[in-house]
Amino acid sequence: MSVTAVLALADGTIFRGQSIGAKGNTTGEVVFNTALTGYQEILTDPSYARQIVTLTVPHIGNTGTTPEDLEAAQIYPAGLVIRDLPLLCSNWRSNESLTEFLERGKVVAISGVDTRKLTRILREKGAQAGCIMTGEKVDEAAAIKLARKFPGLKGMDLAKVVTAKRSFQWNEGSVWPENLRAPIRSHQRMHVAAFDFGIKRNILRVLSDYGCRITVVPAQTSAEEVIALNPDGVFLSNGPGDPEPCDYAINATRKILETDLPVFGICLGHQILGLAVGAKTIKMKFGHHGANHPVQDLDSGRVFITSQNHGFAVDEATLPANVRPTHRSLFDGSLQGIALKDKAAFSFQGHPEASPGPHDLKPLFERFNHLMLRRLQAQLKAAGGR
Repeated sequence: MSVTAVLALADGTIFRGQSIGAKGNTTGEVVFNTALTGYQEILTDPSYARQIVTLTVPHIGNTGTTPEDLEAAQIYPAGLVIRDLPLLCSNWRSNESLTEFLERGKVVAISGVDTRKLTRILREKGAQAGCIMTGEKVDEAAAIKLARKFPGLKGMDLAKVVTAKRSFQWNEGSVWPENLRAPIRSHQRMHVAAFDFGIKRNILRVLSDYGCRITVVPAQTSAEEVIALNPDGVFLSNGPGDPEPCDYAINATRKILETDLPVFGICLGHQILGLAVGAKTIKMKFGHHGANHPVQDLDSGRVFITSQNHGFAVDEATLPANVRPTHRSLFDGSLQGIALKDKAAFSFQGHPEASPGPHDLKPLFERFNHLMLRRLQAQLKAAGGR
């Protein structure tokens, strides 16, 4: 028997539908994602913490869910909004339906929503607070009030909320490895210290595919603790919320940049690197969420299709003289990548490890590996010359 549900926006708009997840209420910032596939990876991406995700593809849930495709150990979005939930799910890898997955994860979700209309509202008015309320007798006025009480993501530090509680090692490669080329390996495996601001497992898998062993450290780990691990490079991960309140991460990155360690940032890590070098970040109108975003490499002029998930961006106009822009969005011209002119440090706003999604910019991991190998070679040369 279906349970009634509503999605209420802070502007007073009401969408009626059916509950397909846990019972109860939830609030968050409502955003839309245009990816054609990958609902399970989206639902387990920590970058979606405190957000209600609307999927613009109409049929969601038809392949069920599988533990192999989890990007983290739990579901992170505050809620899920879809157009249609198929009656049956079928896939040889599936072991649980989307409804069972949402109920077990205690996530409130709604189907039967006109997601085209909702997406147009979000595009015109910007991402706004919302509330999903379920039950036999839903109070729509109360749902609107709850939506309006949500404080918004601006100023919200969520990296320290979703991060791992303690350091751990990661050596597992991709579930579906590419056999076209052998991983770049030196005589010793490159050791990467990866800050966990909400890190996705597939980032760790790709780093491992490139011959790295990874020590994942909590978001509030100091630069001194990271340097004491004697890594060959430092990775700044993706994550949720506003980057500006993450002063612990910004300060740690600033100190790491004083060393010769290569630094690579993705998503929130890109924003933190930007803030660490003195740039500013801005809250975007409705952000970029999806797997079909065109981005131009400013050095080559080539256009790449990328996966994106962010609501904040580094303001290109505030970049200092020692930092150059490397990539730009062809949707709205926003900054997508930076590189330091005087340090082996660079970052990208999108997700080059996208799974599923385009792997056009996967070579950025290769670039990071080359920087670490170059540093190691310089050290060996210096040691040999003594």
